[in-house]
Amino acid sequence: MTHRERVIRALNHLETDRPPFQATFVPEFADRLRKEYNLSPKRTDPHHRDWYGYDLEVLTGQDALQAGVGWFTNYYLKDEPYTDEWNVQWNVEKYQTSFGTGFNTNIGKNPLKDDDKAALNFKAPNPNKKSLYTHLDRLLKEYQQEYYIIGRVHCTIFESAWALRGLDSLMMDFYINPEIANHLLNETSNYHLEVAKNMARMGVDMIWLGDDMGAQSSLLIDPELWREFFKPRLVKIIKELKEIKPDVRIAYHSDGNIYDIIPDLVDIGIDILNPIQIDCMDPEILNEKYGEKLCFFGGLSVQSTLPFGSTHDIREEYSRLKKSLGKNGGWICAPTHHLQLDTPIENFFALLKEIGIEDKRK
Repeated sequence: MTHRERVIRALNHLETDRPPFQATFVPEFADRLRKEYNLSPKRTDPHHRDWYGYDLEVLTGQDALQAGVGWFTNYYLKDEPYTDEWNVQWNVEKYQTSFGTGFNTNIGKNPLKDDDKAALNFKAPNPNKKSLYTHLDRLLKEYQQEYYIIGRVHCTIFESAWALRGLDSLMMDFYINPEIANHLLNETSNYHLEVAKNMARMGVDMIWLGDDMGAQSSLLIDPELWREFFKPRLVKIIKELKEIKPDVRIAYHSDGNIYDIIPDLVDIGIDILNPIQIDCMDPEILNEKYGEKLCFFGGLSVQSTLPFGSTHDIREEYSRLKKSLGKNGGWICAPTHHLQLDTPIENFFALLKEIGIEDKRK
């Protein structure tokens, strides 16, 4: 069974030799992993905004390979403060772990926060520049025969809009300045729609949309507000993608607890739910309610088990997820976010062993 066949069968709820696997790594964890495989140093961007090669993905037995285009690829862009092409300013902040120093990129300034006129006149960058897609084109040409190819386009509407306006300001705009909110959401959704349509024309197997709409125990906004501002825009995106490539699979990403909108996601044609943050939602409940309607992508906690659990805990969590999210197929086994610097290497390799992936360290 090839990597590609394994993913396709799983997404069709058919039997596979093992669950398909996919993972991404923050640059500092990737550095540690490269040392484990005796690879030369190379800075790795987990979103694959540019061509970095896929040596770590191949060595770790991954079945799906991904490349990103869109606002979200401005994370991890540089090692010093910078301003991206959307004019969002970013800070680079150090943090310490027992495995060394890491660097987070965090938004330092929202360019439209205090300027209503500029917000109403904002225009997104050009989504059709050929240079945005050279890495994805190469990925498809070199790897699609054996691997399942994912085009990442998340932060599709909400997160890119609040990066411009500021989260607090955009939240108020929903109520007191809906003209501004709708304009910014149109700009971000239309930009990412064009990106996703380009990816569909290129032939990707899955398009990965989404925004973090959930907090730890509930949605960030009222479900009716989500249905007013976000659902119609997602309907448009999914409709146009399916018109271009009817067999493309659509994944939707949101961290946190999003129970309230999962029926809506099913209704509008989402095929796959990611990342299944089990610290916030119960995998047994998800499978019982939606296992015949959705596939699941994720589940392995980077919030608790992978960084702070034992290898026994890793095995227990994997077993639980395989019996719930993976019941009757329909599961891509993956961490719920990029593997972080605070994750012990032995925990990661314990996970690979439990999945049934060969340890290729020399």
